[in-house]
Amino acid sequence: MDCKQYIAEKLNIDGFDAGEVAGYIETPPDTTLGDYALPCFFLAKILRSSPVKIAETLKNNFTTDQVITEVNAVGGYLNFKINRAGFAKSLLSEIAEKGAKYGADTLGEGKTICIDYSSINIAKPFHIGHLSTTVIGSALCKILRFLGYKVVGINHLGDYGTQFGKLIVAYKLWSSREQVISGRLKELTRIYVKFHEEAKLNPALEDDARHYFHLIERGDKESNELFGLFKKITLEEVDRIYKMLNVSFDSYAGESFYNDKMAAVVEELKEKNLLTISDGASIVNLDEYGMPPCLILKSDGSSLYATRDIAAAIYRKNTYDFHKCLYVVAYQQNLHFKQFFKVIELMGREWAKDLVHVAYGMVSLESGSMSTREGKVVLLEDVINKTVEKALKVIEEKNPALKDKERTAKAVGTGAVIFGALSNNKIKDIVFSYDRVLSFEGETCPYVQYTVTRCFSVLKKTGKPKDFTVPDMCEAEYAVISELGRFPSVIKSAAEKYEPSFITRYAVDLAQTFSKFYIDCKIACEDENLRNFRLAITDAVKTVLINALTLLGIDYVEEM
Repeated sequence: MDCKQYIAEKLNIDGFDAGEVAGYIETPPDTTLGDYALPCFFLAKILRSSPVKIAETLKNNFTTDQVITEVNAVGGYLNFKINRAGFAKSLLSEIAEKGAKYGADTLGEGKTICIDYSSINIAKPFHIGHLSTTVIGSALCKILRFLGYKVVGINHLGDYGTQFGKLIVAYKLWSSREQVISGRLKELTRIYVKFHEEAKLNPALEDDARHYFHLIERGDKESNELFGLFKKITLEEVDRIYKMLNVSFDSYAGESFYNDKMAAVVEELKEKNLLTISDGASIVNLDEYGMPPCLILKSDGSSLYATRDIAAAIYRKNTYDFHKCLYVVAYQQNLHFKQFFKVIELMGREWAKDLVHVAYGMVSLESGSMSTREGKVVLLEDVINKTVEKALKVIEEKNPALKDKERTAKAVGTGAVIFGALSNNKIKDIVFSYDRVLSFEGETCPYVQYTVTRCFSVLKKTGKPKDFTVPDMCEAEYAVISELGRFPSVIKSAAEKYEPSFITRYAVDLAQTFSKFYIDCKIACEDENLRNFRLAITDAVKTVLINALTLLGIDYVEEM
């Protein structure tokens, strides 16, 4: 049972949706006041009364039952006490029965959500700056599928633009097919960096690059074969990293896929008198919406990001009939998304309101911002490999007899990278530090994974829980029960706010709450009923932590 939703529905406050009210219900820091509390301050403006009076009125109109046993109004808060024994029995039974499906829902049934994420650039290294979009997008795919949505994960490849002309020029001047095949992405990065170094001294190289890109656009055989080779190498390289991160996609339709779909967009903009010429370029004027113009075509007639993104959005709507289309892209692109969303709205597409920019913070190095052109990047594969190496070293020091040490180290090390990227609110900027990523201390993934192994160990030594009646619970026991009951609402909140960090925070909270229970309450006690109750709590914690980690794309281990 979702107690918050149950309370909200019973309150039945005029003018407020039960789901909205449930979102305001919280767990008081002092549980002697109640198990749940509704702060009534948000109701004051609409109900035109003081929070204290509102709380008192709601209390007087509320009928207690077998679930909610007591209601009190204190200082603008409405506090609820529940039937703890009944709730504990019901919840532990539900978790045991549902297992990997506990927390799942059907609220998204019949609705499709497109998620555009990772969107790596062909022939460029997969660096630490790509981590956030990749793991946030992947987690959102898993969370929304868990809630019943059909999800289409899209890797909108950066496979279009003058940079491919630059690569062909660089390839012809400073590399060869053999060097590219053997050196792979490192070789492509080397010659890309060299192009920009040389272009500073010889600007004519930029003209050569534009020439070769036009050859690609016109279908030139040699240029397209080279572009195909660069693309093949990139996808093979990044696929290995995606597998490490438990990331997959349903579509790799990148920018070039929309090459033949942009003319229709331009034609429609002309027909609807939205396109104007400014300094030779074709634009949509957005002055009245407080934005600079949205550039559709350059003066030479070539397309821009906005042109391709508009074409992609229309294609996705026609192909998938999405309920929402999410773009997991750094906040640096806020204006770009506002602009092209507005253009789609002006084109008369009412579904423009269903386009959502899921913005996240930038990743920089301690020495400054990253730049592929200058070769200043930290490769994501190097970061993962270093965390796995450190995990293996720790295992060999603390548990050298552990079976399958390499697999465990891979789960712990990779999990540390993913969890670290998802542990803060997504909009926060991150300064990348190896020391921080490689730290296994504090509120980290290894701590959560260790809690799972502790649960496995207890259950292995003491046995699986059998039937029980709920005893008089101490605070440590009920604290775990209460935390377990929050999981379904945490998942829904993470989906509604597009914020996977809600689940990482929850996993740490549950692990910490269980740790206190583990210390305060002897699980393998002599009282058989009490032992089975505590084993049921342990089994439930194991299940819910595994579910949380799975939604984040992180593997669990039974021993470490």
